Amino acid sequence: MNLRKTFFILPNLFTLSSVFCGFFAITQCAGKADMDGLYQAAIAICFAFFFDLADGRVARLTKTQSNLGLQLDSLADVISFGAAPALLVYKWGLEHFFGRAGVFVAFLFVGAAALRLARFNVLAMQHDSAKPGKYIVGLPVPAAAAVLVSLVLVNHQLGGSYVDVGQVSLAVLVSVLSYLMVSRIRFRSFKDLRLSRRTITGGLAILAFTSVVLLARLHSWFIFVGLMGAYLGLGLSEEVLFYRRRREEERAAKTSVALESEGGAKSDEEVLEELGAYDQDDEAPTSPHSRSAT
Repeated sequence: MNLRKTFFILPNLFTLSSVFCGFFAITQCAGKADMDGLYQAAIAICFAFFFDLADGRVARLTKTQSNLGLQLDSLADVISFGAAPALLVYKWGLEHFFGRAGVFVAFLFVGAAALRLARFNVLAMQHDSAKPGKYIVGLPVPAAAAVLVSLVLVNHQLGGSYVDVGQVSLAVLVSVLSYLMVSRIRFRSFKDLRLSRRTITGGLAILAFTSVVLLARLHSWFIFVGLMGAYLGLGLSEEVLFYRRRREEERAAKTSVALESEGGAKSDEEVLEELGAYDQDDEAPTSPHSRSAT
């Protein structure tokens, strides 16, 4: 028996554990779910975050990255971070105000997550590189799901009730997150972090924020909300600050493609580059089983 071959099972077991957590969350939201059930569903999705991060680390440590793992992880993310959070937020705040119309708002999130993951798979297959990229195109699906889950967790800590006011704001938030997932806005992957003055400064800032929250005797889930808000703010602010430079790079890329092309159909890589799926100064997308980039 070749023990080396059995190592390929390990990362897939973590991925399937994430699927189980997402499925459990869906069962808790099904039917006439109460707030305790919604809270348990949110906790289950948090466990799915852990397994989603762990499977990629295990795959790299055991050197068992595979295309099967890449496809399986994307299917798992659609369930755990697409369908489960969408159903959670529908039962929590959209159903009571929008009724059946809330289903379409929640579906925007699921559909955007599926498109986001399909695009990631195409990029990963185009650039099979073990070196992680500095940026990723579009808001990662787990990050978008974390925003919705954190709101449910904070709400439960503050008293645990359905959304009585702000249902329209919640629907707008779901729509905005859906757009960010399929947008061309680049967010940092944080996979190229090295111990430096910048990373130490960022770590101290996070520690200071955590200390302020704890000293103010706020609930611990506010830390989660704050970190997710900071991540979204960082990506959007960088997009605004570097918008002109990136557009110039895209125009230069289109010009070079036009000069090299003599007519006829374009390759998949050229089409993706024209759509802004990746820029020339970016590193290649992460390798299969690189989970936090999806």
